[in-house]
Amino acid sequence: MIEEYYHTPIRSMIAALMAVVADFYAHLAPWLLLGLVLCFVDLRFGVMAATKRGEEIRLSRMWRRTINKMIDYLCWVTIAEGCSRTFAPALGVPVISIAMLFIVYGIEINSCVNNYFEYKGIRKRFNFWKLIKRPDIDNAMEEVSEKEKLNE
Repeated sequence: MIEEYYHTPIRSMIAALMAVVADFYAHLAPWLLLGLVLCFVDLRFGVMAATKRGEEIRLSRMWRRTINKMIDYLCWVTIAEGCSRTFAPALGVPVISIAMLFIVYGIEINSCVNNYFEYKGIRKRFNFWKLIKRPDIDNAMEEVSEKEKLNE
């Protein structure tokens, strides 16, 4: 009976803290889900590309890098939301957070597509930023020379 009395305030504090955290992340679920999906897609195509190159796949390194990437996305989404809550009321639109997430997810899309191309043997590189600059898909593709391939 006495043990329960001591744990009740702690449980209440944890519940209150979790409610604040849940409120903060509630509307960010789509961005976190997108990050999770992109991490697994990049993992899949990265492993397939590395296998095609003949590299040894170490499971511990593979999962460590994937989990680190997921934590990075959680951090970026948290920072974007913090910027949104800080600057959006003054600007009227969450421009800073939109730009941050656009850049972070653009980098990951670049990685996913290029790993896929390497796995499939397509000798082109996709550049997300050229696609944004000039919306022509042929413009965003570059031929990969043998020298560039060796430098990577």
